[in-house]
Amino acid sequence: MQKIIAANWKMYKTRPEAAQTVAELTQALAGGTPHDRLVLIFPPFTSVDVVVAAFRDKKNLAVGGQNFYPVEQGAFTGEISTAMLKDAGATWVLVGHSERRHVFSESDELVARKTAFALEQGFKVMLCVGETLQEREAGQLRDVLSRQLSSALGPLPEAQRGTLAGRLAIAYEPVWAIGTGKVAGPAEVREAHAALRALLAEMLGETAADLPILYGGSVKPTNASALVGLDNVDGLLVGGASLEAQSFLQIIGS
Repeated sequence: MQKIIAANWKMYKTRPEAAQTVAELTQALAGGTPHDRLVLIFPPFTSVDVVVAAFRDKKNLAVGGQNFYPVEQGAFTGEISTAMLKDAGATWVLVGHSERRHVFSESDELVARKTAFALEQGFKVMLCVGETLQEREAGQLRDVLSRQLSSALGPLPEAQRGTLAGRLAIAYEPVWAIGTGKVAGPAEVREAHAALRALLAEMLGETAADLPILYGGSVKPTNASALVGLDNVDGLLVGGASLEAQSFLQIIGS
C-alpha cells in the first residue's frame, strides 16, 4: 500500500507564501517523489490553485480542500462547494478534522453528510477520527472510534462501500496530541490503529485491508520514521511541521 504523507496548512500562508513553499518542495522532489509515497497538501482555499499549478504533470503529488459544505450550491455565506474545489484542481477533501469537530462544533451527522456527498461528487476523502484526553483516560477509545466510523460510513449505500478502496483514507488524530507537542506513544498508536482496522473490517469486510490509516498529532521530522514504521500506520497527517518545506521534506523521506 502506498504511504500517504499529507500536509494540513490550516489557516496559514498567503498565496505568495504558498507558492514559495511549494516551489521549494517541487524543486527538491524534481528527481521524483518516492514511488511508495503519495504527497498530499491541504492548503487554504485561496492557494489551492497555486499548489495545483506547481504539482501539475508530476506523479504522486495531490491537492485537497480543508473543508466544504455538502450541497451543490446555495445561500451559505462563507462556505465553499465541492464544485469550486474541483474547479480549482483539488481531488481530495478533509472531513471530520478535530478542529472542525471541537472548534466549529461539527456533529457526527454533519461529518456523515460531508463524507457521503464528497464521495458522490468524485472526491477522495480523508476522514479524521480521534478521542479527547478525557475519553482516552476513561477507557473510551474504541467506543469513540466506533461511533465516529459507524456514523460516517454506516449511512453509505452498500454498493458504495465496496468501492471505497482508493477513495477513502482514515486519519487517526488523538485530539490531545493536536498542536500540543504531545505525541501518542508507539503502544498507544498501535492500539488505536489496530482498533480502527478491526472496526473497518467489521463494517466493510475485505475492503478494510485496502484502506490506508494515517497518524496525525504533533508529527515532526524527529518522530516521523518511528511512527510510519508501526503496524497499521499507512501514512502521516502533518500540521505545523509541514509549513516549512525542509521540515516537510524530511518527513516525506522518513
